[in-house]
Amino acid sequence: MSIAAIDLNLLLVLHVVLAEQNVARAADRLHVTPSAVSNALARLRSSIGDPLVTRKGRGIVPTPRAVELAPILARTMRDLELALVTAPFDPATCTRRFTLAVADVGQVVWVPRLAAAMRKALPRAHLRVVGIEALISLGDLGSSEVDVHVGIAGKGPGLHAERLFEERTELVARRGHAAGAKVSRRGLGELQHVRVEMVPAKRFHDPFAAAFAQAGIARDIVVTVPSFSAAIDVVAATDLVTMVPSSMIRRGLRALATPLPVHATTFSMSWHERTHSDPAAHAFRALVRAAVTSRPGLARSPS
Repeated sequence: MSIAAIDLNLLLVLHVVLAEQNVARAADRLHVTPSAVSNALARLRSSIGDPLVTRKGRGIVPTPRAVELAPILARTMRDLELALVTAPFDPATCTRRFTLAVADVGQVVWVPRLAAAMRKALPRAHLRVVGIEALISLGDLGSSEVDVHVGIAGKGPGLHAERLFEERTELVARRGHAAGAKVSRRGLGELQHVRVEMVPAKRFHDPFAAAFAQAGIARDIVVTVPSFSAAIDVVAATDLVTMVPSSMIRRGLRALATPLPVHATTFSMSWHERTHSDPAAHAFRALVRAAVTSRPGLARSPS
């Protein structure tokens, strides 16, 4: 017999009747009438094909089948009760694995701070850091093992996002690029660009499209890559240019002066509604927030 064919509430009624050995006392314990208990037992008899209990005086006598079921029901109900009890969150004994997805490996200089903070605050927990490729889209935070994503926030059902910081973005080229240090509006339109698309475009807007549109310049995009780090590698080896956060400009690259309006990229912490009220996940988000925003000179975004 499939358990799907049985109303599980009927098994609870049988468990209480067998424990009390009396229909009236079982009804009191279940906060229903004795007739409701009798009706439930009748339905269960029909499903199981066994009388289950017979009356004896004011009490009941279980059948051999009911005697067989009694310890199984008692154990199951006890296990369910224990599973449904919300134990107080204890950071010292928490053994959960927390998974953090980062937008770009080139921007995780704060992960060592997070690891050190977790050793103090959650000494028995495990930290797992994965790349953005672990999420096909931010909407997958609802079904994946990822607890927190740090990067450019996406939009989707059940998502929460908190701004962490803003960083000025610059147009960069390799040193020795023919464009020189200053690029005119016309020259900017003649350059070929690398675009960063961290996840499928349907989930993200291009953070730099508005800046170019505001300046009335169409980008000639010839390469699309999944991270700022990859864009920098391409630019360092070619005559292409790209937009990256200023902290990622490395030796061999230089920022170009352009007619583009000043642009800052907002980095956020995102998580799904499934972990929003979980005290352990809340503690982990607090540690991520502190690790990311403790960099000297960081421009914290207003909440």
